[in-house]
Amino acid sequence: MAQLLEGKLIAERLRNEAAAEAAELKKSGVVPKLVAVQAGENPASAVYLKSQKNQCAKVGLDYELRTCPADIGQAELAAEIERLNQDRSVNGIILQMPLPGQLDGRKLQAAILPEKDVEGITPANLGRLVLAKPRFVPCTAAGVMELLKSTGDNLYGKEAVVVGHSEIVGKPLALLLLAEFVTVSVCHIATGERGHLADHVGRAEILVVAVGKAGLIKGEWIQKGATVIDVGINRVGDKLVGDVEFEAAAERAARITPVPGGVGPLTVAMLIRNTVLAARAALG
Repeated sequence: MAQLLEGKLIAERLRNEAAAEAAELKKSGVVPKLVAVQAGENPASAVYLKSQKNQCAKVGLDYELRTCPADIGQAELAAEIERLNQDRSVNGIILQMPLPGQLDGRKLQAAILPEKDVEGITPANLGRLVLAKPRFVPCTAAGVMELLKSTGDNLYGKEAVVVGHSEIVGKPLALLLLAEFVTVSVCHIATGERGHLADHVGRAEILVVAVGKAGLIKGEWIQKGATVIDVGINRVGDKLVGDVEFEAAAERAARITPVPGGVGPLTVAMLIRNTVLAARAALG
């Protein structure tokens, strides 16, 4: 049976480190501040926003949620982001997704100053990731790397398969793995449509799945001794499950993340760490 890779203890360590750094910054008169911007209300975002607020309070960061009307226009929301860009008391800005249909989320995210982009999703910060000189790394992708490094395994030369190629998980994670000299394959919808997904998964010494489709990855596909990181979270009836068939996969893998409790706790911890780093950088 696979060893469980739980994110809770790693997240606690990261928060403790951030709290110590925040305490040092306060001696210089700086209180790191994170502002989340939300247009309208989305029930799916409520848990994430609550976690942001609670964990910022624990670490000693200022936190503010700015809620804009659901019918806000593109120019008006861009102006709000620019006000936050110019506010020297604000170190980190996060634009809460999804946005109402009339808004272009990519353009609005790109309007955030790179040095305040604590989600690591602006073109400038993603470009630095391509050059292996990151400023801020997308939080979930960074959390996956923390989990992998916590195993103590040497990543050099390992075969990794990333299923899902989103801008916030799959693509940045592939770049982070490449920086560690991991051999990376990235799978997506076309891989499955051509019937090649099982073949790719079967070659993975490290498998990371971030799609959002319950049971997409069959346990029988997993290579024996693999490390499986399941980023997906899906509601099936009254249960939360991942993208990987957990029980069957756990019989073959050496390590596997539970859902919930694996990657999830690390996402907000990384957001907080990035905010503290942004505050330190602003102080010079």
